[in-house]
Amino acid sequence: MSTTTLPHRLWRNTRYLTWLVSDTSKGLAATLFAFAIPLLALIITNDPAQAGIIGAAGMVARLIATLAGGILADRHRRIRLMLIGSLIGILFAGAFTLLALGDALTFGSLLVIDVLLAARSGLFDVAGESAIKEIVPDEAMGRAQAANQGRDAALQLAGGPIGGLLLGVGGWLVGVAMTVCHLVAAVTAWMLGREARGAGIVDAGAESDTEPAPVVKPDAWAELREGFRWLLSRPDLGGVLLITTTINLGFNAAITTVIYSLQQSGYPEVLIGGMTAAVGAVMLVGALLSPLMVPRIKAGVLTIIGLSIAAAGTIGLTLVTEPWAIVVVLGLAVLFVPALNAGMMGYFMVATPTHLLGRANSAAGVLGMGALPLAPLIAGFGLSWVGREWTLLICAALCLIAVALAVTNRALRALPVESRWAEHAKQYETV
Repeated sequence: MSTTTLPHRLWRNTRYLTWLVSDTSKGLAATLFAFAIPLLALIITNDPAQAGIIGAAGMVARLIATLAGGILADRHRRIRLMLIGSLIGILFAGAFTLLALGDALTFGSLLVIDVLLAARSGLFDVAGESAIKEIVPDEAMGRAQAANQGRDAALQLAGGPIGGLLLGVGGWLVGVAMTVCHLVAAVTAWMLGREARGAGIVDAGAESDTEPAPVVKPDAWAELREGFRWLLSRPDLGGVLLITTTINLGFNAAITTVIYSLQQSGYPEVLIGGMTAAVGAVMLVGALLSPLMVPRIKAGVLTIIGLSIAAAGTIGLTLVTEPWAIVVVLGLAVLFVPALNAGMMGYFMVATPTHLLGRANSAAGVLGMGALPLAPLIAGFGLSWVGREWTLLICAALCLIAVALAVTNRALRALPVESRWAEHAKQYETV
């Protein structure tokens, strides 16, 4: 007699839904600030180079803090870290609100608050990203990541116009909205922890109460090295990091260049926010298609397709300057990004052991986005020194290099469809 196991129904998983609300609230706060900070910097300094310095400093702070965040996520209860991170977010967002209300936003104060908020994200967001492995089973991870991509697209869709409207009233209103978002994230993180305790679930990242571990003095550097060493030893994961770094740098520098140039050309924040929303709408369409593509198309193939289209879009940006044309080009460029991300992130979550997930996540973040702080610098100084077209051509060249690296990477090309991720990952476990 045989039995049929029904597929996991993601939307009946109350713990996943609670996690999603918490993570989405935190994500909306980050989206609003990411939209507001470069425009506020340009408004206050009227200098793309100074705005680029503020953006770069925040990214560096986040990357450095992410290293510690990975260790924290593997040492401590991840849901508890989500709660602590949200409470700190309330504090920092409130401080930003007071600075804006007091007309105290300057180059220096924007630099400090951007660094503090970015460091908060680096320290605590890894825990939230890692906690999902204990909430969603492997066979549904691809669909969960596709849903998360849809959520991210919706945030971009809403974040641009909301941020533009709030910023039109004043930077303080952005701070109020961020504070409310972090408050919602804190409440739902507390609820998630309560649900886990009520169900008798041991929170990931913490040692099991039934298996006492030997008393060993923690060695943060050794733990950090273990995460990097494990990741770099995996041809199916470590081999794609250079590709990720290059495409992230090229594409993000191109988008930042476009935003800076639009603001410097006199376009209002509301229009820029509307353009961001339009691009987010296209990403949302791509995210809705992701659950159909991830189970049917190899993750490696999806990645190469997504990278190629993004590179083509970056080249296309050099040929257009009108807002509507920029939206069309960027929309086409990001159409396959949600499927690309869902495939790569889903496989990563399935392939990574739970006890290493925090450190592996932080290592992947640092290695994959290590060059990202250069993006606002390329945009800011590029616009000041060589102009919009040449800056975008530099960005396009980086994207084309990433495509060439992807096409020639055998391990990337071999990544299978969702149903074979666990089987495919097992062959590398002894490597």
